[in-house]
Amino acid sequence: MDSMLSADSTAYLLAFIAVGTAATFATRVIPFAFFSRHSEHPLIQHLGRYLPAAVMSLLVVIFLLRSGHWSAPMLGLDALVPSLVVVALHLWRRNALLSIIAGTACYMVFQQSGLF
Repeated sequence: MDSMLSADSTAYLLAFIAVGTAATFATRVIPFAFFSRHSEHPLIQHLGRYLPAAVMSLLVVIFLLRSGHWSAPMLGLDALVPSLVVVALHLWRRNALLSIIAGTACYMVFQQSGLF
């Protein structure tokens, strides 16, 4: 079997990548195009104010429930400590990127060290 891709396979892969790229781009652009005309609507303002915090809270709850070793002797400290690091850093520095990177690093240290 030849390891080189045939012209048909290459065309198919390029078409697949192009369609995936267009679909991804469209899902990112369409909300901005639609909501730019309706930015003064009370529902849009309400969602813009409360939805980001609600989504982040939901992600934290899912993280704590799914990633912590709750049956271990330390009862999920591998998930709670990085979460507290994120909260403390964010309250102190108000920098989301710093909080996320530090929390991820703390979580990975716990996971790789096997302490918890």
